Amino acid sequence: MGIVDRTFRDTTGLSEQQNIASRNVWVLTAAQSLGGASSPIIISLGGLVGQQLASNPTAATLPVSMFNLGLALGTLPASAIMRRFGRRTGYLLGATIGMTAGLVATIGILNASFLVFCIGMFMAGFYSAYVQSYRFAATDGLIGAARDKAISRVMVGGLIAAVIGPQLVIWTREALPGHSFAGSFLSQAALAMLALPILLALRRPETPKAGSTEMADCRPLSQILCSPRYLLAVATGVVSYALMTFVMTAAPMAMVGHGHSVDSAALGIQWHVLSMFGPSFVTGRLMARFGKERVAAVGLLLIGASALIALSGLDIAHFWGSLVLLGIGWNFGFIGATAMVAGCHSPSERGKAQGANDFMVFGTVACASFFSGSLLHSSGWSTINWLVLPAVAFILVPLVWRAARLTKSR
Repeated sequence: MGIVDRTFRDTTGLSEQQNIASRNVWVLTAAQSLGGASSPIIISLGGLVGQQLASNPTAATLPVSMFNLGLALGTLPASAIMRRFGRRTGYLLGATIGMTAGLVATIGILNASFLVFCIGMFMAGFYSAYVQSYRFAATDGLIGAARDKAISRVMVGGLIAAVIGPQLVIWTREALPGHSFAGSFLSQAALAMLALPILLALRRPETPKAGSTEMADCRPLSQILCSPRYLLAVATGVVSYALMTFVMTAAPMAMVGHGHSVDSAALGIQWHVLSMFGPSFVTGRLMARFGKERVAAVGLLLIGASALIALSGLDIAHFWGSLVLLGIGWNFGFIGATAMVAGCHSPSERGKAQGANDFMVFGTVACASFFSGSLLHSSGWSTINWLVLPAVAFILVPLVWRAARLTKSR
């Protein structure tokens, strides 16, 4: 009888944990749809506001770079706060920072202060550090294919964000007369505020207890960093995200510089972001069928193909076609890399392994966005796209080799 009771309790507990994990995925998807809308607003307008406020044209993309720098520097503190106080507390703090960031950026535009605007963008990056970790939070309490599908499902929230962000740019960029784009950054603050009640619904799945097998298997960060599997996963995420940012940061200014309208640039970014997250409906199933490494490799190939389209002409169709393919490539490459990272560590190692991954990914992204603007100004749109091709080849070779080895071992 005791065995039956214990089995019943174990089964009931497992079912409860699965329900919590499933509920969290929906909560995080909704939060992603709001928090993720900040990035399209910043990417669409950051460089244009920079051109408007900066005295030096080479500093036009500095606001976007500050956003990415804040994202990179915010990953480790965000990870530490969530380890100490839990995911929900950390995410509520992040949304509060996001509200403040939008208000500071608005004040910067209203007062024509490039410095204040950049500070607002830096703070928005800190908020995004929390938003970016939603994809890892979705895996808490899940294993195997369920974990990979949860990552993909949360990224679907970015599809909603891809509609919300650019449309807010179009609807609100002249909402405050005489201060172009100020209304868009005020709406960014409102989106973060709307995320607060959603994040309150987040629950904490059961985590390994001290002395358990998972805790005993907890490795120091230096040992995790020396793992070839982990390094390949991180490198895949770094290249996928950095190349996407490198091209996307320059694209709106390149479009406007080649005679296309601001609205066309904003819509181009909207189609790009839709392409970034739209495939998430099927990415999880593709990883389950073909493997994470193969999906990530296809993503890198698509990023390379997007550069070739951009190099073939300067019509709006070339810009939009390149951005759409770049978005799909990012989806496969980055989600595949995220799933690879999630499979490289135990539950007790998730904080340091995931935090270190995001620090390396978004640190590189910050550098990519900064050099993108100066390179566009000095060398042009073609140079940016030519540089994509060797970077893709650099990581594609070991990734294909890894996928081939996994295929042979099955």
